[in-house]
Amino acid sequence: MSSNETPRGPVDSSRVPRYAGPATFARLPRLDEVGGRADVAVVGVPFDSGVSYRPGARFGGNAIREASRLLRPYNPAQDASPFALAQVADGGDIAVNPFNINEAVETVEAAADDLLGTGARLMTLGGDHTIALPLLRSVAKKHGPVALLHFDAHLDTWDTYFGAEYTHGTPFRRAVEEGILDTSALSHVGTRGPLYGKQDLTDDEKMGFGIVTSADVYRRGADEVADQLRQRIGDRPLYISIDIDCLDPAHAPGTGTPEAGGMTSRELLEILRGLASCNLVSADVVEVAPAYDHAEITSVAASHTAYELTTIMSRQIAAARKDSEAK
Repeated sequence: MSSNETPRGPVDSSRVPRYAGPATFARLPRLDEVGGRADVAVVGVPFDSGVSYRPGARFGGNAIREASRLLRPYNPAQDASPFALAQVADGGDIAVNPFNINEAVETVEAAADDLLGTGARLMTLGGDHTIALPLLRSVAKKHGPVALLHFDAHLDTWDTYFGAEYTHGTPFRRAVEEGILDTSALSHVGTRGPLYGKQDLTDDEKMGFGIVTSADVYRRGADEVADQLRQRIGDRPLYISIDIDCLDPAHAPGTGTPEAGGMTSRELLEILRGLASCNLVSADVVEVAPAYDHAEITSVAASHTAYELTTIMSRQIAAARKDSEAK
């Protein structure tokens, strides 16, 4: 798309009530309605066979889409109209085998390869955190090892669960082992709660991860944390993976492994806005389990989180296109 072309945006809510019609993300067009090509493709992965506690995240993507009906085209926090700056479209769901985790991982990777091959960046709605590994594999094929910001109550760098290598608690250990992460620019944000032992932290540090706990965010504030993260990332290609349980259960009750003492939704959104200058190549929001939600609290938080990430990507795409056409 050139800067002279106008992206197709959301359904006009002054003509069609927000609660009417198909629940695509932010009421955007489907990918097939824009010729199968988009600058940012929003895709769901309805998969939760890798969870270790409460299931239900397979329904997260559609719950986020439903909650996103209230999103509006202009983002004042970033002074941008993301859906006018770039073509954002809903790519539907990646259908994966719920009975075979290894096959599901392969399916997600292949589908991500196809979407990234069109030139799109991915905004993925999970699903459980297992899906981050195949998404990172695909992104690394295009960009090389990427910087990672991992927002989560948990480390997700454990080795195995019941002998299984691929679970929602192991994706980032596998990613480090496979060499698809830039180990000079890895950070967890929002971690808290009990661990299996102190060795968990020792192993995590050896992999290259820095940690910003939820208590750090509370004491230091969102602006200082965002500044620290920007310095760690630099201009490297960045992937952001957000487990919604990085938020306190008061802000995200609808998730599988809740932990007390988490961030507020305001803190999460402000940190993300502070990362707007980073080179965000793709992102995910996972672990929304709507069966445990109340009044769509979790889904609303997740939809706004995805909206901020999409805005960052759209702004960068528009800026890069303008620079390219000026040369």
